[in-house]
Amino acid sequence: MTRLGFLLPPGNPTIEPEIIALTPPGVSVHFHRMVAHGEAGSLHGQEERNRTMIAHLDDGLDLLAMVKPAVVAIAHTATSYTLGRAGEAELLARLEARSGRRVVTAFGAVAAALARLGVRRVALGAPYSAETTAAGKAHLEAWGFEVVYADNLKGVANIYDETAERAAALARAVDRAEAEAVFLSGTGMPTLPVLDRLEGELGKPVVSSNLAMMWHALRLAGIAAAIPGYGRLLTLA
Repeated sequence: MTRLGFLLPPGNPTIEPEIIALTPPGVSVHFHRMVAHGEAGSLHGQEERNRTMIAHLDDGLDLLAMVKPAVVAIAHTATSYTLGRAGEAELLARLEARSGRRVVTAFGAVAAALARLGVRRVALGAPYSAETTAAGKAHLEAWGFEVVYADNLKGVANIYDETAERAAALARAVDRAEAEAVFLSGTGMPTLPVLDRLEGELGKPVVSSNLAMMWHALRLAGIAAAIPGYGRLLTLA
């Protein structure tokens, strides 16, 4: 049995069912919640919650590492936007040295997924504030991607109250002809039910944080099983 570990933001109800839905036979998934204070999923205080989660990652990783997962994913895309590329790399190096486990970020998985799909020009949609969405755009650009258009989902009261249909509407709104793929950021916004349909509508890959994170973790663990029904990415080795 191959084990995968996921460090989750507090209060996020979306990640566990989406990750479990993508788990093939012979793989077990294990979860631990990160520490943060305030209203989970709210746009207010998001940056402070991000930094609190980062500050407590060591303790959470220590506990999750006890089940000896092949890969541990930090399941919170905006963590990378807060850290920046250099800070993200430093964090991963430290956590891997501490735990002896392979550790990746949700955003690192997205970057790997876009590279595997041969994508350089991307449209970005996110359920965050305008400021955090702009940070996501800057982070994509720091990784060498051209962001042809980026926008945030309007009318969000709490990210964790959003629906897959709202995510689909966001993907359609940010898509541009010159974009080679659409990236829906945020592990707390449900996306799996609409990804395959969106790819048919838009004629290009649509990648979400949870989809990319599971694909990347599986491939790093040596699991190459194709999982149909969620778009192109999970059919690729």
